[in-house]
Amino acid sequence: MGKVYLVASGKGGTGKTMFAANLGASYAQKGHSVVIVDMDMGLRNLDLYFGLENRVVYDVYDVMTGVCEIKQAMIKDRRFEKLCIIGASPERDKGDLTPLHSRVLCEKLRERFDYVIIDAPSGIDDGLIMAAAGADEAIIVTTPEYAALRDADILDRALQKMGISQRYVVLNKVIAEMMSAGYTPRLREITAMLRPELIGIIQFDENINISTNLGLPIVLKEGTYIRRNFDHITERLAQ
Repeated sequence: MGKVYLVASGKGGTGKTMFAANLGASYAQKGHSVVIVDMDMGLRNLDLYFGLENRVVYDVYDVMTGVCEIKQAMIKDRRFEKLCIIGASPERDKGDLTPLHSRVLCEKLRERFDYVIIDAPSGIDDGLIMAAAGADEAIIVTTPEYAALRDADILDRALQKMGISQRYVVLNKVIAEMMSAGYTPRLREITAMLRPELIGIIQFDENINISTNLGLPIVLKEGTYIRRNFDHITERLAQ
């Protein structure tokens, strides 16, 4: 049985989808079978991050409402032997879906894959509740800004109330010089503000922006510190 990770953020712009895409790609590079599910209804960006937007026919809404089988909505990324994605619906109003739909989907996917990664919508609303319904653990992606950290803390408390006891934090878009100069919160302050374990720090790097615009997960490039960083994150999650 596979493990289901929810990747969430308290606000938009933290790099949540970038992290979900590269986390899944990192696991796939190690030989694990992975599916990444875009549950950010109405925005649908995960397919762009893999350059697979032209291959989306059925989406996660179609799967959960029985329009198609799971395998019909799964898009295989040929650059990885064991990685698939399922795109989100381009329409946001999905009032006929319930958390039970998501839970059933996750149960079926965990039977087929080692890792199921759910890319949740940003913020705290009904979309998050539905996306989190089938998750075992949650990874909160935030940035070193007071507003983002406050929202991350509120999100963490909401996830705990939803019954997700194991939660982690990844700090993205870190500029070391600004942090050391005191222009952004320092690590000691950040870890004091957030209760979950900090399992990764990702520096701000223009190459990440370039890779996402090209539809190429940054971990595809060998020998980079970013790829090693994601390797370390996956190792910490396995502990």
